[in-house]
Amino acid sequence: MAETTHTSKSRGASALLRNLPLIAILVAAIFGFFLLRDTLSFETLRENREALLAYRDDNFVLTVLAFVAAYVIIVGFSLPGATVATLTGGFLFGTLAGALFSVIGATLGACVIFLAARHGLGDRLRARMDASEGAVRKVKRGLDENQWSMLFFIRLVPIVPFFVANLIPAFLGVPLYRFALSTFLGIIPGALVYASVGAGLGSVFEQGGTPDLGIVFEPRILLPLLALAALALLPVAIKVVTGRKGPGA
Repeated sequence: MAETTHTSKSRGASALLRNLPLIAILVAAIFGFFLLRDTLSFETLRENREALLAYRDDNFVLTVLAFVAAYVIIVGFSLPGATVATLTGGFLFGTLAGALFSVIGATLGACVIFLAARHGLGDRLRARMDASEGAVRKVKRGLDENQWSMLFFIRLVPIVPFFVANLIPAFLGVPLYRFALSTFLGIIPGALVYASVGAGLGSVFEQGGTPDLGIVFEPRILLPLLALAALALLPVAIKVVTGRKGPGA
């Protein structure tokens, strides 16, 4: 009896240690939501724009490294301000460079969450799904056969929360390289949109206005993104159609 209790405690402690990185991220996200949501804002950028531009002009490389590191922390700990960070990237470095640095930081930060989730729950959940029977196993097999399409779809569709899009692949056993590459490529369109808005903030500041952050939902932006998402799902549709045909079709 004592040995069983000791074994249960050991398993509980081991599970806690495995989930500690993910727990730390969740705790940081909760505290960040209440403590930093007014700090990492457009108003903060407006108030510090001259200092940021001056520091960039004097220390360009350090500014780039600091920006990417800050982006990794924001995304890695799910802190508020990722959109403002992308705007800042466009404001400081222009549309193309700002989008590139934002994508690099976001991809590295997403990998932090992915690895934490996979280390904690992902491996065990994947093993259970692989060992399951019936509908669960069929769903898992279908997702495994269409990982690239699924990964690009959840990145390209703006209604999928970024944090959720980092967790799902970890729970389904997606390889790290596949997750990182699909994240990097999949978030480029959105990053370019917001970085382009950031690149035009100079005139917005002069007029005392605020940027239109809903631009990504405008038809001229949203429809191409949805078209890319549909293109990502095309291989899945082809498999479904061809899979329904009989051997003599």
